[in-house]
Amino acid sequence: MALTTLKVKNAKPGRHVDGRGLCLLVKDSGARTWVLRMQRNGRRRDYGLGSALEVSLAEARDAAAELRRQVREGADPVAERRRARKVMPSFETAARDCYDALKEGWKNRRYANWISSFENHVFPQIGTKPVDQVDSACVVEVLSPIWLEIPETARRLLQRIGSVLDFAHIKGWREEEASLRSVRKGLPRQTVKSVHLEAMPYSDVPALMETLATASPTTGRDALRFTIYNAVRSNETRFAVWTEFDLDKAIWTIPGERMKAKATHVVPLSAPAVALLRRRWNERANDTGLVFSADGEKPMSDMTMTKLLRDGGIKGVTVHGFRSAFTDWAAEKTDFPKEVADKALAHKLTNQVEAAYRRTDFLEKRRDLMARWARHLDGGLTSIAIHTTEAAGAPIPARAAA
Repeated sequence: MALTTLKVKNAKPGRHVDGRGLCLLVKDSGARTWVLRMQRNGRRRDYGLGSALEVSLAEARDAAAELRRQVREGADPVAERRRARKVMPSFETAARDCYDALKEGWKNRRYANWISSFENHVFPQIGTKPVDQVDSACVVEVLSPIWLEIPETARRLLQRIGSVLDFAHIKGWREEEASLRSVRKGLPRQTVKSVHLEAMPYSDVPALMETLATASPTTGRDALRFTIYNAVRSNETRFAVWTEFDLDKAIWTIPGERMKAKATHVVPLSAPAVALLRRRWNERANDTGLVFSADGEKPMSDMTMTKLLRDGGIKGVTVHGFRSAFTDWAAEKTDFPKEVADKALAHKLTNQVEAAYRRTDFLEKRRDLMARWARHLDGGLTSIAIHTTEAAGAPIPARAAA
């Protein structure tokens, strides 16, 4: 039997049904509230409609009718109410929180430009939008202007936006995990082109090395020369510490955590590279710190070596490009097998079967290769004399690689 105003007023503790799921819940304390029980997606739920002291029977029936209508139309009243009570962060706030949570696990600040890419291309368009309202259509709108113009950046941004939306789901700001698989269907197909890093021809590198050697030595010049001698990546030089070197054996052991392929890399050092290190050892700040640093603790900027090239009037050429110059020289001017040069560059074998069976690291062959590369770089008698001078001084004790 349906409730009346009098029954509501005099109801005893318990559940009193009005009809179609609406009932009055009276507690032992005398508190009485309206509750609507319904099923949504096969799941039974109770929706609170307020205190019977504030909501009349007629108002409770009207509220119940409105909730039933919303559920029929596919809405989720509980989720809507939860969102209304919650302060929803903007996409920019969520992105910055995501960045703060993840950045400590990134190697060598590799993704330091993570937020700057958002600041340049994303925040101006959807930064103020509540993070729960960012969908595939929003992402397509953001990426459309740059999808073909700067395709690599656009692809990275698509990944990063997905990370932010997943982070928002974990934080409870979005009801469901984000799916951006349809985004690419709303964008034109990208044509992937091979882009070669700009490199100096190997025949021109000796002149640069002589210019660097004859100028007043600085940490930056030493680092650039050392990087070219060993055909290594700039970060491998910038973060090198003295405990990685055994100069009596002319060996540099770079631990796996500092390598791109995550595998320990042993570099056979040529005589000029050892001579350069011995001079820096005599000027060291401490026995275990960074080799190419003023105080042994703070690494040089990742732009220091590039700036030396630009200040010398060398435009376009990248420091990484000297690895390409080494590759071209080894292929055109030596008879060393390609796999020896690849190992010198710490390239990972793409053929997994070959990688599983190959055990040698070609250390002795690489030692000969790097010695010949050094002779190519120091073709002039002037440079040879300078290296002889550098080699003089107190010998560095043999050091076990860290």
